[in-house]
This record gives sequence, C-alpha cells and structure tokens, in this order.
Amino acid sequence: MAKVKIEDVVDHLDSEFMCALEETIKMHFPDKSFDRRELFRTFKRNIYRKCNTWEDVPDNFVEK
Repeated sequence: MAKVKIEDVVDHLDSEFMCALEETIKMHFPDKSFDRRELFRTFKRNIYRKCNTWEDVPDNFVEK
C-alpha cells in the first residue's frame, strides 16, 4: 500500500476540487447562492476531520 498526505493532495488540486464542488452544488441547488471559496474552505475542513493526515491507498492508484 502507498500512502498519500491527503491535505497536500487536496491543496495541490484545490482549484479543480473547488470547481467540481461548485458545479455539484449548482446542479443540486440551482436557485441557491453561495460563496464558492467559503464553501470550499468548509469542505476542506471536513475532509481534514474525516481523513487521517496520511491515508493508505492501493499501489496501483499511485504512479511514480
């Protein structure tokens, strides 16, 4: 098993994750307005609470 530092992965892909989260929210709640940056900050905080700093992932999910 490989290990990834989940916070660094989320931080590295933050713009992609933010756009995906925004699109998802807009699809499910089209009439609601929100601050996309605040939404993403909350999302990241919840990821960090639910995941360990280092997470095991199958080796075939990591290429080096």
